[in-house]
Amino acid sequence: MRLVFLGTPAFAVPTLERMVEAGHHVLAVVTQPDRPRGRGQHPSPPPVKEAAARLGLAVRQPERVRLPETVDFLRALQPEAMVVVGYGQIIPQTVIDLAPLGIVNVHASLLPKYRGAGPIQWAILNGETRTGVTTMRIDAGLDTGDMLLKSWTEIGPDENAVELGARLAAVGADLLVETLAGLAAGAIVPEKQDSSQATYARLLKKEDGVVDWSLPAQAIHNRVRGLQPWPGAYTTFRGQTLHIWKSRPAPRPPAPGPRPPTLAPGPQPPAPGPRPLVVRCGSGALELLEVQLEGRKRISAADFANGQRLAENEDIGGPHL
Repeated sequence: MRLVFLGTPAFAVPTLERMVEAGHHVLAVVTQPDRPRGRGQHPSPPPVKEAAARLGLAVRQPERVRLPETVDFLRALQPEAMVVVGYGQIIPQTVIDLAPLGIVNVHASLLPKYRGAGPIQWAILNGETRTGVTTMRIDAGLDTGDMLLKSWTEIGPDENAVELGARLAAVGADLLVETLAGLAAGAIVPEKQDSSQATYARLLKKEDGVVDWSLPAQAIHNRVRGLQPWPGAYTTFRGQTLHIWKSRPAPRPPAPGPRPPTLAPGPQPPAPGPRPLVVRCGSGALELLEVQLEGRKRISAADFANGQRLAENEDIGGPHL
């Protein structure tokens, strides 16, 4: 099939690779312009551009896909269909109308739940135990188009957004190839979304990472998992920012102590080893496993406790957050 691919992040790369592997003719790859990244703020290519170069595919990076010259470029290619995976721009109707089979989007949720930019993160944040991928035909709305195929998977109790995203990227790649085959054969009946069941997964903000220790331990654990890789879950400790990268609800509660949130050594484990480091929460306690103090490396909570010479029932968090 003659296709145009529009995508930007690492999540989109497996789909592009599978399209080529399946024998589709990818006429062009459209991705976002190179953006400044890192400490030096040097222009860096998006992951899809790097993948396209590796695959020997033509790349175009318009500032806006709705620009007349970009629409003319796409029209001249005469694609049978287009594929969009995390492109990062709203696709205008002038582009939607170009391909006879429409534009197929790979979306990382079981639509109509979690429409929007952060479906993987918000599924974990909200404590979902299963999610999946939906292929859909793009329309003028935000993830409101007709659904084509779905594939679901369980979310592991300690799986974070990076790990789940990698799994869903592979699931989505296979589902997209299956969808294209079904569309070519006329074997897929599009299904309208029930908008009354829709939820919205907004783009994350830096302040979403602030840990609210009045929440139950399980809810905080979900935030630690869901906010990776950015903005991460963070709090304060002795006036510095402390990122929490890995945690779990404490299997055994700490001894009674002051009102939460306070750090406390957990119960002595049955086997020899360091006592776990736990934080009393609004309900239950959270065991810290990997943390990172600002300006330092990411380390185990046991090493952190040893290096900081923690006092019994030391405060964590603060109103200035």
